[in-house]
Amino acid sequence: MAETGQVSNAFQTFMKEAPGHQAAWLEAVQKLGAASKLDGKTEELAYIAVLAALRLEGGLPFHVKHAKGLGATREEIISAILVGLPAAGNTVIQALPVALQAFDNE
Repeated sequence: MAETGQVSNAFQTFMKEAPGHQAAWLEAVQKLGAASKLDGKTEELAYIAVLAALRLEGGLPFHVKHAKGLGATREEIISAILVGLPAAGNTVIQALPVALQAFDNE
């Protein structure tokens, strides 16, 4: 599991207070990842786009750092966030500062 400093306070609480649920969630996430036909970097970029569109900025630092570790560039992170602009509107731009701070602070 990731270092707790890389996940949101809400997820840290989830891990601590509901370990059984967290274990079941992690198992489902791992199985969904194994079923995906996308390569790791592409999947992370797509997930970052979804987080931005749903305004779930708390998960961005973890997933941006993971995407960077898989070879994603700063420009690809920006593009992933902005891909939802036509469908979700300018709410996706709220994710830019969070994501870029995570990318730049390695």
